[in-house]
Amino acid sequence: MNDPHGLAFYVPGSFLALILGTRIPALWRHPQDRLLRSVCVLLTTSIGVFFSCAVPTMAALNRLTGVPNAAAPIVYSLLTAFSGANILLIIHWSRGPDEADRAARWARRCMAATAAVIVAVNVLFLLGDTPVERLTDLDTYYASTPFIREMILLYLLAHTTAGVIGSFLCARWAREVHGGLKAGLALITLGYLLNLSYDVLKFSAIGARWTHRDWDQLSTHYAAALASLSALVAGLGFVLPLLSQRLAAYWDMWRRFYQLRPLWRELREAMHRSIDLAAGPCTPIEIRVTQLESDIHDGILAVSPHLDARQRERALEEARRSSRSADDVVAIADAAALAHAVVVWGRERPAEKDTAPAGLPGLAGLPGPFRQSHRSVLTLPDHPAGLVRMSRALSSDVVKSFRDAAALEDSRR
Repeated sequence: MNDPHGLAFYVPGSFLALILGTRIPALWRHPQDRLLRSVCVLLTTSIGVFFSCAVPTMAALNRLTGVPNAAAPIVYSLLTAFSGANILLIIHWSRGPDEADRAARWARRCMAATAAVIVAVNVLFLLGDTPVERLTDLDTYYASTPFIREMILLYLLAHTTAGVIGSFLCARWAREVHGGLKAGLALITLGYLLNLSYDVLKFSAIGARWTHRDWDQLSTHYAAALASLSALVAGLGFVLPLLSQRLAAYWDMWRRFYQLRPLWRELREAMHRSIDLAAGPCTPIEIRVTQLESDIHDGILAVSPHLDARQRERALEEARRSSRSADDVVAIADAAALAHAVVVWGRERPAEKDTAPAGLPGLAGLPGPFRQSHRSVLTLPDHPAGLVRMSRALSSDVVKSFRDAAALEDSRR
């Protein structure tokens, strides 16, 4: 690709550098994470490939070393390292914890093969002779030069082998997964196929030189464009599952936060906030959910002496008459008992001020069962899924009737 300013390489390289910057903090916190290390190695080598392949960079490397075409073995070494990093990441990515030893063995073999090719590429360059600087067409210009010819063929063969292996591994793994990971593997496979197209064009241009034909445009223009596109597509494929997992987790936290709000409002008066973790508008959603669940647990603990098993049994019978699932029936019964207990707690609160809990029961959940008065022993859910179901159940007609009945009883006293 004739790009004297190198923008076609610097722009995608800078984009990948931004992606790498988002992974560095996680690598700093978890330096032993092999998968995360592999992701960072892949991104680093891909950035190196983009920046080193730009014409201004190659010209600068040649000037700095004083050796014509010294940039060539550097570019080929980085391309080989990038190919090896792709396979290395797939090895660590596709293996579960129970296959860690096997993955480590394959990873060592992959790194050894990659290192051997890189050493051979540089040795062949030192043995060959490239007196004329060629920044865009070295592959075809020196296609018949001893040792340089072997160097070019070796890096292309390594590149092709990595593309075939990577395509096979990704296609096989994609049949076993779904969602963001499947989409990511599809993009990676597409990237490998574009890489193989790059190799086909390079081999075709070199073969044409051997038969005294000029197909250099296949190598200098079309192959270079495919290489740039394939690296971007594959890079996005590796990053997409990580981003989709993060976005899905973020979405789930916000959904849980809003689903628990009705239960939080129900217990708001019974909460004893000695700690406020979610004070600012920029508080992360994880902290908001933690605070909300802590407040709910605190409120449940406050009203727990007024939870009545008889009220829950009555609500259970009424909920069973509707066509609801077993989990929803239990959630409605729990919510009805809790709504009744909140009203009773509000009535008897002045007498309980001296015995109300002074602090939070803990962020990880309340111990169960909640021991009640002599009238009942009642357990309410303290895990997130159970709390969410109970929060949704607060809007049911059964719960409303029990809350109204408790309020009416209160007004008659």
